[in-house]
Amino acid sequence: MELDEIKYLYLLFLLPLVVVLFLFNLYWKRKKKKEFGDLELIKKLSPESSVFKPVFKLVVIILALVGLIFGLVNPKIGTKMETVKREGIDIVFAMDVSKSMLAEDVAPSRLEKSKQIVSQIINQLGNDRIGIVAYAGSAFPVLPITTDYSVAKMFLQSMNTEMVSSQGTSLDEAIKLSSTYFDDKSKTSKLLILISDGEDHSEGAQAAAEEANKQGMRIITIGIGTEKGGTIPLKKNGIVESYQRDNNDEVVVTKLNRASLETIAKATKGGYINGNNTKEVIAYIKNTLDKIQKTEFESTQMADFQSQFQWFLGFAFVLLFLDLFLLEKKTSWVKKLNLFNEEK
Repeated sequence: MELDEIKYLYLLFLLPLVVVLFLFNLYWKRKKKKEFGDLELIKKLSPESSVFKPVFKLVVIILALVGLIFGLVNPKIGTKMETVKREGIDIVFAMDVSKSMLAEDVAPSRLEKSKQIVSQIINQLGNDRIGIVAYAGSAFPVLPITTDYSVAKMFLQSMNTEMVSSQGTSLDEAIKLSSTYFDDKSKTSKLLILISDGEDHSEGAQAAAEEANKQGMRIITIGIGTEKGGTIPLKKNGIVESYQRDNNDEVVVTKLNRASLETIAKATKGGYINGNNTKEVIAYIKNTLDKIQKTEFESTQMADFQSQFQWFLGFAFVLLFLDLFLLEKKTSWVKKLNLFNEEK
């Protein structure tokens, strides 16, 4: 059994409070009766008043509250086992997080545009496994291969230019690290989607791409930025304080290097597309994925958990409905049993 909303279990701490309020109410009623007159006399004046009924009503209310709380918690029980087979490909997203990706020649910025594109691509996927790599002057693993798209999006949104300490853009490091995500023994199709402005500050990107091609990888490159370029704003609390400058104290203008990205894609018989139009990128990626052969890569026995909240809520509502008809006067058959020695 698994509990869907375990946080609602804290509401069980309210039950002792209900009991305390009930006892306080009994104390208050007894005190008022004493102020009114002799307790024995008052008891004779109200012979139909029951000691048992208020306690029984309290038990009914508490059980109803327990039912409501467990209804909110929503216990789930695995009632059947089924075989789940998935067919898809392995995809790694390599995201450029160098300082140049802060340029705003593409709105809202190159980095945010990259996140939007990757998020939209993930929305189009079905059973494919995905991983995420971040890179600047070096590459950094962000998320290993997974089928949990919600987790992938969470990691994606947290990516920033502070993730990798060494600055620059090392495309070869990104390709090499991404290749380790793929299982060499698996026959699953391998796709690397590399997003960057293409300003490569390292050597060997083409060699890394050719090696990736030998491993059966295909690389699609997405260029983010404009050939005219843009400055790199340095912000604090969302306000631009200055702009990135080079060693000569000149304001840096970063431009899209389409040629380097096209070279990488060509080395693996992949493709290049400009990422400034998100709709066109998504259509291009979808068309590419449709042409790639899908492979069965997982066959797992898993429990199909079914919600049980309706039983607890039903139980609670029946008790609450019953409580409407519970009066605090004696019931005839209970009166005959004389459970509380009320008849002397």
